Amino acid sequence: MRPHGSPEQLEQRRLKAISLFKKDRLGPGDIARHVGADRRSVHRWLLAYRRGGMRGLAPRPAPGRPPRLTAADRKRLQRVLLQGATAFGYDSDLWTCPRVAEVIRRTFRVRYHVDHIGRLLRSLGFSPQRPERRARERDEKAIRGWVKTQWPRVKKTARG
Repeated sequence: MRPHGSPEQLEQRRLKAISLFKKDRLGPGDIARHVGADRRSVHRWLLAYRRGGMRGLAPRPAPGRPPRLTAADRKRLQRVLLQGATAFGYDSDLWTCPRVAEVIRRTFRVRYHVDHIGRLLRSLGFSPQRPERRARERDEKAIRGWVKTQWPRVKKTARG
């Protein structure tokens, strides 16, 4: 499992291990305790150092497919989503995964599967929300009036 930290931080840890090996003549077990790594990792680092020098310890690109949206595109998507769904012609301000996928396709010319949109949104700091159900015919003014005038009359009082 990959340890936590940026590639630069992990490289610094490997360089510190090599420095401890060269300067202090410590063994792999002692070095592992100093840098917070496994003894087998230290063996691998020493082997890489012997084979390729300092370049053998350099960070390698992360495996896997590169993201379809760049970091700048992701920031722009965040701003786009904060404008609301009605800004894109939808009848309600509710963002659904299919709607977000459509906006990404239209705005960035990138296709995402609908099942991936939830992960993308969570990585941008959004969380799933369930809208409160309300009738379209609901009259907020009439409700406030009823609560103010009728509710006190109907409400049960606590028994003393």
